Amino acid sequence: MKIRSAIIPMLLSTTLVTAAFAADVPDGTQLAAEQVFTYRVLDEFSSFDPQVVEDVNGSEVVRDLFEGLYNQNADGEIVPGVALSHTVSEDNKTYTFTLRDDAKWSDGTPVTAGDFVYAWQRAVEPELASPYAWYMELMSIENGAAIIAGEKPITDLGVSAPDDHTLVVQLSQPLPYFAKMVSHATTFPSPKWVIDEHGSEWTRPENIVSNGAYVLTEHVPKERSVRERNEMYWDNDKTVLDKVVTLVIGDDAQGLTRWRAGEVDKTEIPSGQYPTLKEEFPDEAYALPRLCNYYMTFNVKNGPEPFQDVRVRQALSYALDRDVIVDRVLQGGQFSAYTFTPGATDGFEVPEVDYANMTQAERDAKAKELLAEAGYGPDGEKLSFTYLYNTSESHQQIAIVASQMWKQKLGVEVTLENQEWKVFLETRGNQNFELARGAWCGDYNEASTFLDLLTTQSGYNDGKFSNARVDELMAEAKSSQDTNPLYAEVEAILAAEMPVIPIYHYSTNIMLSDSIQGWPINNVEQTWYAKDLYKVAE
Repeated sequence: MKIRSAIIPMLLSTTLVTAAFAADVPDGTQLAAEQVFTYRVLDEFSSFDPQVVEDVNGSEVVRDLFEGLYNQNADGEIVPGVALSHTVSEDNKTYTFTLRDDAKWSDGTPVTAGDFVYAWQRAVEPELASPYAWYMELMSIENGAAIIAGEKPITDLGVSAPDDHTLVVQLSQPLPYFAKMVSHATTFPSPKWVIDEHGSEWTRPENIVSNGAYVLTEHVPKERSVRERNEMYWDNDKTVLDKVVTLVIGDDAQGLTRWRAGEVDKTEIPSGQYPTLKEEFPDEAYALPRLCNYYMTFNVKNGPEPFQDVRVRQALSYALDRDVIVDRVLQGGQFSAYTFTPGATDGFEVPEVDYANMTQAERDAKAKELLAEAGYGPDGEKLSFTYLYNTSESHQQIAIVASQMWKQKLGVEVTLENQEWKVFLETRGNQNFELARGAWCGDYNEASTFLDLLTTQSGYNDGKFSNARVDELMAEAKSSQDTNPLYAEVEAILAAEMPVIPIYHYSTNIMLSDSIQGWPINNVEQTWYAKDLYKVAE
């Protein structure tokens, strides 16, 4: 709710964020004697450092360990975190956040606005080389881009702390969805005194100091991590779960076996098994729309010569039968994708793209025609390349099916290569690939969180696609009141240039024990916090 402010003339409006809710346990609920939530992840986390973490599962842990200005509720709406509210100036370029006075770090030190200033400056500091530095640039924080480029000192970043409970953010341009962006891990506070003492080892269990609902008490890389209640957390009295255990289980089938055995409360459903499991466990098998896309990215910077030809890229895209992949391979409610941005994105109107309206037979015929025009195929040069993906049963199945489609329809020879997650990220980030798997889950619920990935300056534009018009449109969209025409043109350019092949838009397919309550099934970002969950007696 916004109300006019007559007290401070510079400020136009005050935003009071909806009241926060921790675990909302209905009256009469019989809680389990042991409040421990155990769940499985596929790979080791990239980091527990808010300004360094770059993967979805790692961010889930960081959201428990640290708390930013705002959190999300079960419907994806922002609710108070360390900040209680914010005001916005008349020109929509100055945000002033009012911080609560009862927030503390796990060592008892008060959380202050200065902790946010330090963290945000750290995120853009070239020396740290945060993989999410570009996100701070996307937030349009004054001087952010220049600092990241090494042209200005971090002290010039448009963020300041007039006092311990006031954080002022100056933007270089209005950004209508700015408040949504501060629930992201990169914007969480960091404890300077701990980092100064321990350096890169500050996130080890024996060193870490955090301000979220939980503290990290154990971490065995590639095996398990444990987080337990932070007694210093301002809302600890409403937290129910005492402990959260994360197990790294690199095989979907093994994860399901351990779920069946009651060893984990949550795991992902193996590809193709959702219909059967939903019938067997109607109250514990879920297929939930999720704000994520799955795609393949061409290395257009230094990949093989054929990938420099748009006709080759289009042919490979057209020849993939997405309906087969989602309906026969995955079978989990995923949506065939012909645009990069998911249709579930808030306010996004899915534009018409030509190849989406073709039948698959028409796409196949066009693919053969395009490939022949480019000089490849039965009557031309043999096309071959390597497809890189990170180790996972479902990724492997998609890779196999795609390679078979390309071979049968176009005569293309594909070598499949899989790598462990961290190695894969490094390989792809260094452009040491030809065609690689990609996926992105929205950092906030607005189309720019996807389309900005394919701008020239994006830190996650791994194929190094560059189009001046895309850059121009995305820059214009940041201050536009009607973004859909701009986003539609960007999607049209992507469909024409095909720097990436959209495959599907996600559905979260999980087995979740019915003893775990409070899961945010209506949040399309699937942003969850352990503090909002509780375990009932069986």
